[in-house]
Amino acid sequence: MSAKIEVKNLVKVFGSQPRKALSMIEKGMSKEQILAETGQTVGVNDVSFTVETGEIFVVMGLSGCGKSTILRCLNRLIEPSSGSVLIDGQDITKLKARELRMVRQNKTAMVFQQFALLPHRTVLHNTVYGLEVQGVPKEQREKRARESLAMVGLNGWENSYPDELSGGMKQRVGLARALTNDPDILLMDEAFSALDPLIREEMQDELLKLQQAMNKTIVFITHDLSEALKIGDRIAFVRDGSLVQVSSPEDIINHPADAYVANFVRGVERSKVLLAKDVMGDTGSITLSDELGKAIQVMEEGGAAGVFVIDRDSRLQGVLTSETVFKAIKAGAVSIRELELIQVSAVSVETKIQEVINIIARSKLPLAVVDNENRLAGSIVHSAVLAALAGKGGEEDVPTTNWTTG
Repeated sequence: MSAKIEVKNLVKVFGSQPRKALSMIEKGMSKEQILAETGQTVGVNDVSFTVETGEIFVVMGLSGCGKSTILRCLNRLIEPSSGSVLIDGQDITKLKARELRMVRQNKTAMVFQQFALLPHRTVLHNTVYGLEVQGVPKEQREKRARESLAMVGLNGWENSYPDELSGGMKQRVGLARALTNDPDILLMDEAFSALDPLIREEMQDELLKLQQAMNKTIVFITHDLSEALKIGDRIAFVRDGSLVQVSSPEDIINHPADAYVANFVRGVERSKVLLAKDVMGDTGSITLSDELGKAIQVMEEGGAAGVFVIDRDSRLQGVLTSETVFKAIKAGAVSIRELELIQVSAVSVETKIQEVINIIARSKLPLAVVDNENRLAGSIVHSAVLAALAGKGGEEDVPTTNWTTG
């Protein structure tokens, strides 16, 4: 992936003397010290990050931490005090009004917590509003609006008015309105926060489904950790205007940067966040062309009672247990190809542990983990899942040898 958005040393100071505050920031003075001495409020303090093309990048933290200010600096709805914001390599902090307007119209769109629908306009006419302002011909803009409404599940509601819609439907109109402009980047500020919990979860699912089809670059603001963990490819934690940690949901759960992040993730249901790749261990394997002696050697080295069998492209073929191997040798067999392999369950490296539990509970053998090309990547044993759910140990502690044959 390539960087769609690059934020470098972004600072926003609210007040009449921002330059004085900026010099104090450069000296390493805290937000509290600056407020006490100058009366200036540091909303964003030297923040740098990148957002990759096609990524859902979540910015989260407590209310008032500066996350929404960061979002609004990305399209200069709030003017940064210093630093740069590059979109496709173009620094928008240096653009003049007309150039900035073109970026806002063609590259970015915003979805707000408050739906911001015009009450006197129908759903269709709310959805076309952005294209109407740009002067796009009526037939063309309405065609695109109808396509966007269909995409968010609002077919048949084009002629309804906002007061006839539920909260979830209003937010769908807001999302359709943003999509009608076909922007590269969606900026979503607490977009689902005003919705009831069940509707909110539906909208999260809808966003993920849309993202599979659209592959937009999305910056999503939330104060809800479960929402961040569900939809974010990466999450940026913000405290007092500063970045604390930027990482994947799994890494944040396993390795919180400090007590602030640890407090957020303490009550998280780990099975819904951790992936197979987070708990898998290295696994011994042999190929179909190997001799039985190699199988014994690999099992002895790994202290295991079984071994995975792969083909020359590392794709999983099955499992051999020590019992099967010794019986085969006793019967005069020499090659792996002479034996009937045990077929074993396999999951993708991206499978949630919640799903892994149901599979591994039904098997006495370790669970094979395969990559996107179905090549053996590792294995998961029962004790590794239990350790992960208990929040114990790191990758170096993942057990790899609890094969059983009975």
